Amino acid sequence: MKQGGKRVVIIGGGIAGLCAGVYAQKCGYRAEVLEMQNLPGGLAMSWQRDVYTFETCLHWLYGSKPGDGMHSMWQEVCEIGRLTLVHHEEMVRIEAANGESVSFPTNVERLEAELLARSPQDATAIRRLAADIRSLAKFKMPNPVAGWRNLLTLLADLPRMPLLRKLSKMSGEEYGNRFKDPLIRAFFGEGDLGRISALALIFSLAWMGSGNGEYAVGGAQALIRLIEEKFLSLGGQMRFGARVQRILVENGAAVGVELAGGEAIAADWVISAADGHATIYEMLGGKYKAPETDKMYSELELFPSYLQVSLGVALDLAGQPPMLTRLLDAPFHVDPGTELNHLSFRVFNFDPTFAPAGKTAVTCFIPTHNHSYWVNLRESDPAGYRAEKHRVSEAVIGILERNVPGLRPAIEVTDVATPATIVRYTGNWKGAMEGWMLTPGGRMRPYPNTLPGLRQFLMVGQWVSPGGGLPSGPVTARPAIETICKQDKVLFTPK
Repeated sequence: MKQGGKRVVIIGGGIAGLCAGVYAQKCGYRAEVLEMQNLPGGLAMSWQRDVYTFETCLHWLYGSKPGDGMHSMWQEVCEIGRLTLVHHEEMVRIEAANGESVSFPTNVERLEAELLARSPQDATAIRRLAADIRSLAKFKMPNPVAGWRNLLTLLADLPRMPLLRKLSKMSGEEYGNRFKDPLIRAFFGEGDLGRISALALIFSLAWMGSGNGEYAVGGAQALIRLIEEKFLSLGGQMRFGARVQRILVENGAAVGVELAGGEAIAADWVISAADGHATIYEMLGGKYKAPETDKMYSELELFPSYLQVSLGVALDLAGQPPMLTRLLDAPFHVDPGTELNHLSFRVFNFDPTFAPAGKTAVTCFIPTHNHSYWVNLRESDPAGYRAEKHRVSEAVIGILERNVPGLRPAIEVTDVATPATIVRYTGNWKGAMEGWMLTPGGRMRPYPNTLPGLRQFLMVGQWVSPGGGLPSGPVTARPAIETICKQDKVLFTPK
């Protein structure tokens, strides 16, 4: 790394902010990441309660397969080869209230056979699903590392373009409606999560089946720590407990930031990897907006917020599937305006770092769009807030113990996170689990990472990249630093 370069201040120590820091340091800049909490990661978080660790982010890591373009990008920001990866043989098991179930293996041949055995009347739709998975498993995403060789990739992918266009215009729920069997149909979702583009769901099956969507032992924090380690080893500076209140602007250029408490930090460039709404409307006071900015933040669909009930169970649950979706015989009341017909559980029997031998960490994800109910309740009625969390956790335990006899007396830890928790720890707008949802016919390409009338400033992360997820970190950070280098006439050296 060249010494004495210009100073880059990065707001937010999540995955995008850390990746931007790594690329900046590699190109000779002096990067400092400002994180308002005392740990890096942002939404890519896991936390410890007693002897248990609970995970909220990582389900599978796209780019876990060597030779893939995304894997090459991970290699630029960390030593990804140090991760211990787990290949799930079963993606999810869907179970009805009467005990009937169907498994969704990650291997496409097994998946096709399993579903055909379950529902012969859906043979045509099942074979179509298997064909779609096989086709997308061969699709090569554009690889910024490959340069001109992307043209060859594009030519090889041309036969799959009609399928991509077709799936991108369908929701998961619409795709699932072609199946008669209710358990198979349930895999594709309903309600908020059923509105996700079918393309995203089929890609997830394709990646996991081809070994390019494996789970990293230690969860999202295992990856975050590797990127933080790379950033610090390159000479980057990391500052915790540093909440940015305002981005300082002079003569139409960002010149630094002001922290809560009044401290000013000067910079040649400012990068926001923080919440997009807070960046534009609070840190910049709404002064720098494109004509479509207000429309984006008022009309585009967000990923829902969520509650997560996490349980530390003194049982070895090795016989349970890693993910279980339980269909309910009566709607589950979450909050005013939110009722669910199913609950999804993750049983971390595949991650030995999350619980001691003979014990298991279990989580239940509960989506909701009524984030304001939980935020207002926590602020206005703390006792009522605690009572509501207890109500939800008791209901979740009651549903799960039908699958796990002896569950309740074996529970050693119960932890409930709500949308108020998400807002408090990450500042994510409306407590969303990610940023913009990939909806049918919606935008797939990134949004501009600049703001009109503001120089020396860029945005990275999930508010730039629709669909969010861990890959949005390097995918948005790399071009941002490349832009900075181009404007400063500095050689971009990601290697």
